[in-house]
Amino acid sequence: MHSCIYQGWVRHRRHEPSEHRFHYSLFMMYLDLAELPQLFQHRWFWSTTRMAPARFKRSDYHCAQAAPGDQTLDEAVRTTVEQQTGKRPQGAIRLLTHLRYFGYIFNPVSFYYCFDEQGQLESVLAEITNTPWKQRHAYVLPVSSSIARPGRLHFRFDKSFHVSPFWQMQMQYDWHLSEPGEQLHIHMANLSQGPDGELRAFDATLRLRRQTITGGSLALALARHPVMTAEVTAGIYWQALRLWLRRTPFFANPQQSSARS
Repeated sequence: MHSCIYQGWVRHRRHEPSEHRFHYSLFMMYLDLAELPQLFQHRWFWSTTRMAPARFKRSDYHCAQAAPGDQTLDEAVRTTVEQQTGKRPQGAIRLLTHLRYFGYIFNPVSFYYCFDEQGQLESVLAEITNTPWKQRHAYVLPVSSSIARPGRLHFRFDKSFHVSPFWQMQMQYDWHLSEPGEQLHIHMANLSQGPDGELRAFDATLRLRRQTITGGSLALALARHPVMTAEVTAGIYWQALRLWLRRTPFFANPQQSSARS
């Protein structure tokens, strides 16, 4: 089975206009989309087909509203990658994400790892959901455009989607990703231009360790974080309140502004 649980922590560090950081433990599910029909069979609290404390629901993920008819998540991801790169993935699609816990879901970012027929990672689709608007945007990152050594991915590209009201649009992203294995590391930095050149304004680091899916590992993950997605949302708003109280500059969402005009 390629699907697994990834346990670990996430850290955010803001470097301007003032220092601000936080660190939380978490778990995420890594799902081979081809394994979904059988993945949670005979698991009382986990499901892909019915109401359950932990549930995968197709409508929570990529292109759910725009997808025609009953387009599967697998097909929707392949289509988006093909539209952005000109090449349709032919191998497995594996998703690093949060599920719906006790009816609630929120994913700041989900990563779709797209493999070729030989099992080599070919591209990564990173789907961002912004706060508080819950709009989505997909960045497709072909492995061929990585500027790092094999096995370690490094991408630099312009920000094109408003994520947080505490960051402006005029930034560049600098992302480092490992290929999924026994450990999974992701480091995402926001770069801005200052009077003396490029500045690292913010970075987020995700460090995870693989756990095999068993009845015991699923039960332990849910016992430790029974409302994982509610924890994520609460953490976002708590940190936003702290930034607001510090009078951190606030930037309007340009997508919202254009929709009203």
